[in-house]
Amino acid sequence: MAPARFKDLALDAVDHQALADWWCAALGYERRHREDENGEWPPEWPVPIHDPLDEGPSIWFNPVPEAKEGKNRMHIDVRGDTEELLAMGATLLRRREGATASWDVLADPEGNEFCVFPPKVPPVVRPTVR
Repeated sequence: MAPARFKDLALDAVDHQALADWWCAALGYERRHREDENGEWPPEWPVPIHDPLDEGPSIWFNPVPEAKEGKNRMHIDVRGDTEELLAMGATLLRRREGATASWDVLADPEGNEFCVFPPKVPPVVRPTVR
């Protein structure tokens, strides 16, 4: 057995609450809260989000005081519509380049880069000819 198993992704954010909401809207995810002894989720705590269909990884948004600097060393890849993500507040960093790259590179509202691949095209089902 491998010495480690993938569990979650974690992103640092100055406004972790807003960034968690942005990614929930972008991915169709939901917040997953565990409450403290008072039955509340304190706003300063990290925010976990999860895929309600249980197909994608959980993502944690951790509050940090500093803004992102430099290029990500790790990033998220998604399938989706670049134009819709841009309308939601993402920033275009690079358009797909034909045969060299089949994905666009965007940044979320806090500057975290991510790649957007076109949605999968459902397979064509052809009737059987007898």
